[in-house]
Amino acid sequence: MIGAGGMGEVYRAHDTRLDRVVAIKVLSDECAADPDRRARFEREARAIAALNHSHICALHDVGESPVPGGTLPRLFLVMECIDGETLAERLPTGALPPAEVLRYAAELADALDHAHRRWLVHRDLKPGNVMLTKAGN
Repeated sequence: MIGAGGMGEVYRAHDTRLDRVVAIKVLSDECAADPDRRARFEREARAIAALNHSHICALHDVGESPVPGGTLPRLFLVMECIDGETLAERLPTGALPPAEVLRYAAELADALDHAHRRWLVHRDLKPGNVMLTKAGN
C-alpha cells in the first residue's frame, strides 16, 4: 500500500502483461456498498480517462474483480505510478525554494486549465494529491 483516502486505498503493483509498475486504486468495501460512492468512483474513472496531460496521472484501466465470499465486486482503477512524494510529504522538511514554487504552481495551473477546458473540476485538490516527481516535475 502506498496511500489511502476517504474512498479507498492505493497500491503499488506490477502489470505483468505490459511489464510496468502501476498504481491500483481500490474502492473500499464500505464505499462499494454505497451506490452514490460507486457512481462517484466510476465518474472519477471517466474524468481521468478524458484527460491527456503531462502533469495529470494517466489512467490505464478500470474494472471490477470478484471478492471471495463478498457480495459486491471490488472496483479498481489502474493508473500510472508516479515516482516521487506528495507535496504534503515534502512540506514538513522545510520551505520550497521560490523558483520551485513558481514552477510547480505553473505546472499545476496548466493541468487545471487542461481539465477545466474539458468541463472537469478536480474537487479534491490538496497537497496530498499533488505529486512531486524525482525528475523534478
